[in-house]
Amino acid sequence: MYKRILTIQDISCVGQCSLTVALPILSAAGLETAILPSAVLSNHTGGFSGWTFTDLTEDLPKIRERWELEKVDFAAVYTGYLGSAKQIDYVKDIVKSRLVSGGRFIADPAMADNGKLYAGFDDNFVEAMKKLCFSADIILPNITEAAMLTKSEYKESYDKSYTDELTEKLLANGAKTIIFTGVSYKPETTGVLVVENGSPQYYEHRKIAGGCHGTGDVYASAFVGALENGFSAFDSAKIAADFTLECIEKTQGDSEHWYGVKFETALPSLIKALKLI
Repeated sequence: MYKRILTIQDISCVGQCSLTVALPILSAAGLETAILPSAVLSNHTGGFSGWTFTDLTEDLPKIRERWELEKVDFAAVYTGYLGSAKQIDYVKDIVKSRLVSGGRFIADPAMADNGKLYAGFDDNFVEAMKKLCFSADIILPNITEAAMLTKSEYKESYDKSYTDELTEKLLANGAKTIIFTGVSYKPETTGVLVVENGSPQYYEHRKIAGGCHGTGDVYASAFVGALENGFSAFDSAKIAADFTLECIEKTQGDSEHWYGVKFETALPSLIKALKLI
């Protein structure tokens, strides 16, 4: 079945993140991909000296109304970085209006990491994001975001009992399927913890020192691509993890390519993993 899906997040024109990552990865996964940009930036905000920013918040309801008139709908909706609580409210309306019956809503909270909210976000935004995530079929929080969504203490070092606690709280708040990203029980490894139907499964892989911009968006997009090709949540999580790791490996050693990962060079591996060739 040829599916049309929608992804809602910002466009950073340079920097290999958000929609400039999501659109090509989802397209490579054989999915017709519609986009709804929440903002347009000249480049992402990590490491550059400055950027331009155009807010598209008030365009979101206008676009929804046009889609309603044209009867455009989607088999899945995947959200990434959203700039404000008002945008989250508009996105909820779009999901309610344009997601087909039985379609999946996948939400990446995309609001915090390393124990801190991203610049420009506050407690009100977290409260709005809770409502969005707990209405979704699948959420993809990192440990920081999971702690904030459940008002839990953030821990840099933790064991399985801590992720069990976060899982219990997320499920109690209404989360359905949870994909915890960047779960690291040992310094030399990291992985993804998948909780589906209340049952946890963990996929561990090698940890590469030093983070790369945009890898969360690469991961989430590859996950959605696999999921919408019929793979289970756990198998989709594994495929996305392996793909993201390869993207990082292909970027290592290039000091001039500090602003993102060379995900384009790894797309053949993703297509093969999805059994599209």
